[in-house]
Amino acid sequence: MNTSLFIARKLANGSPSAFSGFIIRLSAGATAIGVAAMIITVCFVNGFQSSVSQKIYAFWGHIRVQHYEPNKSIVSEEQPIQKDTIVEKALLQHSELAYFQPYATKSAVIDKLNNIEGILLKGVDPTYHTAALEPYMQSGKWLSFPDSGYSKEIIVSVQLAKQLNIKLSDTIKLYFITNETGARTYRKLRVSGMYKTGIEEYDKLFCIADIRLIQQMNSWQSSQIGGYEVFAKETNQLDSLNNTLLNDLPVQWMSRTIRSIYPNIFDWLSIQNVNRIVVFIIMGVVAIINMITCLLILILERTKMIGLLKAIGARDHSIMRIFLYYAGYIAIRGVLGGFILGVGLCLLQQYTGFITLDESSYYVTQAPVLIIWWQVLLICIATIFTCYTVLLIPVLLIKRISPLQALQFR
Repeated sequence: MNTSLFIARKLANGSPSAFSGFIIRLSAGATAIGVAAMIITVCFVNGFQSSVSQKIYAFWGHIRVQHYEPNKSIVSEEQPIQKDTIVEKALLQHSELAYFQPYATKSAVIDKLNNIEGILLKGVDPTYHTAALEPYMQSGKWLSFPDSGYSKEIIVSVQLAKQLNIKLSDTIKLYFITNETGARTYRKLRVSGMYKTGIEEYDKLFCIADIRLIQQMNSWQSSQIGGYEVFAKETNQLDSLNNTLLNDLPVQWMSRTIRSIYPNIFDWLSIQNVNRIVVFIIMGVVAIINMITCLLILILERTKMIGLLKAIGARDHSIMRIFLYYAGYIAIRGVLGGFILGVGLCLLQQYTGFITLDESSYYVTQAPVLIIWWQVLLICIATIFTCYTVLLIPVLLIKRISPLQALQFR
């Protein structure tokens, strides 16, 4: 029988004094709050990063393949490239890719009852995967593509619709400047749907229409496009996948990750990792200090017991294990409480969304939550391990306790 564990259980199940009982509850509570704070932080940061980046990926894919333009701005149009079966076959050879689709953009001015606004028209074709954008469609329906000509429908953002007083099924004018002559021309389109991503950089700028309209305005051939949107199966290896694609593409082609095109947003998301680390450090230090304080008080309270055990021949390491087991029991109880509290609050937010945010500042209306269970378990295990390891320091005081002095201790 493990005598140290047996005595530790008796101490844990016994009735501590009022003071030590308060300290134990305080230590367990502080550990629970620290663990809960770390769980909530990691789940909210994961949810925030995933939610915002998913909006960007849904609109533009993970990688853009287009004509070689290394310094291309977001608001500039692409140089036309021919739809190339060789390039498409090269893309299909990569098992990491889910699918790809052609697109093109064109600058235009939208006019509704003499209210005008500059936009960037994104052209898509009938093969466009609409599933990624469906969660952001607020009203109306997707474009309908005729067999010939181009679709005379357009999808605008809710923000732009409010700004220009546009409603579903309204007819608007799009003014274009032709590339060859510089002449101004316009086309009438009917608003078939409205979208909202919550990312102002998108919503105030982009509208979606038929790519054949852009081809006509630019005097392109039907086989010419602006580029391909590439969607990967996983997003954690986009840089290496992009480098592989870049090596496989023809010289006049290039590929760029969306992270490199929108560095400001993704850099801002990366800052959340720093906040997460800061919370981890602060909560970890608080939990460790509380556990050390608790153990020191327990040792002082049981000084006579330590002296008695030493007097009857108990070794120091056996007595040390008693208090390590005892403190470990308190730490596990605190971690379990923190797990229940942290996961419970995350699930409550996930299903109710009671924590709201300013969408103009954070790109989301509710604080998003993403629970990655291995991370939650790692926090709990790491907290127990760290506390238990650090507790080896205060139990060394047991070696300095003299049996004679301990039995006389009051």
